Amino acid sequence: MSFLNRLAVEVAPDLIGCTLVRTMPDGTTFEGLIVETEAYDPGDPAMHAYRRKTARNQAMFLPAGYAYVYLIYGCYHCLNIVTDRADIPSAVLIRALQLETLPPWIEVPSLKQRPRMAAGPGKLCKALHIDLSLNSTVVRPGEPLSLKPRAPQFQQQLVAGTLALVQTTRIGLTKGVELPWRWYLAGCPAVSKSQSR
Repeated sequence: MSFLNRLAVEVAPDLIGCTLVRTMPDGTTFEGLIVETEAYDPGDPAMHAYRRKTARNQAMFLPAGYAYVYLIYGCYHCLNIVTDRADIPSAVLIRALQLETLPPWIEVPSLKQRPRMAAGPGKLCKALHIDLSLNSTVVRPGEPLSLKPRAPQFQQQLVAGTLALVQTTRIGLTKGVELPWRWYLAGCPAVSKSQSR
């Protein structure tokens, strides 16, 4: 997990282009390309563990490579990957996925909406049945959640400039709003919201 054992602001852009793998209890897997992330580091007033360790945020204090899943508005789950070292609260919010195959339980209103079934942290968790039962679980092959590194072709396209990442401010916050700690894949229809400032 050395890839994740760094500051969230370093890991977040590097997770764009990696693949999140969701393995269901029956062994079926669904994959999504990570196309949008946000970083939350120590000292960030928007970070859940900014003030202290609580029952809700204790997963953020685990070693790098664990899942931190929380509930917002009483109905939407959000998935974070814990980064940095143990006891240093730091995580990357996975904001959007470009799903390779849609799970059969997803109802798609139209073909136009198909790429947007995981365009947002709550939507991606709903699409892949990610909930509080996965909080504090390790993210690795053979577990319900795992990561695949960027494909060489994706990396080559980034270097060549045919693909690009946009860095901007985070969404839906009241604190730390000025920090440019959100990244997304430019031109991707699965991104939750395109903005730059």
